[in-house]
Amino acid sequence: MIDIVNQVNVVHRELGDAAVTGGAGRSLLLRRTYDAPVPDVWSACTEADRIGRWLAPVEGDLRLGGTFQLKGNAGGQILRCEPPQLLKVTWGMGEGMPSEVELRLAPHGDGGTLLELEHAAPAATVDEMVKAYGPGGTIGIGGGWDLALLGLDLFLHDATFAAEAWQDAPEVREFAARSCAAWGAVVQAAWGTSDEDLAAAVAFATQHFGGEA
Repeated sequence: MIDIVNQVNVVHRELGDAAVTGGAGRSLLLRRTYDAPVPDVWSACTEADRIGRWLAPVEGDLRLGGTFQLKGNAGGQILRCEPPQLLKVTWGMGEGMPSEVELRLAPHGDGGTLLELEHAAPAATVDEMVKAYGPGGTIGIGGGWDLALLGLDLFLHDATFAAEAWQDAPEVREFAARSCAAWGAVVQAAWGTSDEDLAAAVAFATQHFGGEA
């Protein structure tokens, strides 16, 4: 069983203006801790056989300058790799919006790990999409990363689950709905979104995960 409320509340979420390779960017940041040492978390995030057990099967040349492709998900190029504390990659799906993901690890407490994940995209592209379609996409991206980091926590605690199918579980759908609501609050605080527009955006994002709005 997943402690849904705790798993949602343990994550710090924020929106920012992290630059991307091409210039100005908009970003979302997730920060949480894991009860596992930095080398173990690094291994889980960078070794193909372990990545496939909590995120998705991955193929490619997994080295600095190489490329990767997650099955049914994003792919990109490895821009920086500084074991065991920093990994930065490009992140994209097909012809979708180009973006960059940076993973940062640091020791925390008595043998634990502080993890920060920052996902940034060109500011002009994000601003145009939010203006045209509202913040539902941003909320959905944040919810997707929340699910990924939940999967990592379960994996590090030796939970048995099928990474490719576990989103169908009712408790995972509830987690996703609560996660989208949490990201909605962050969006409203940062961008001043109206209550009505925010409710529609959270409902749109939640439907992506198969949950009830």
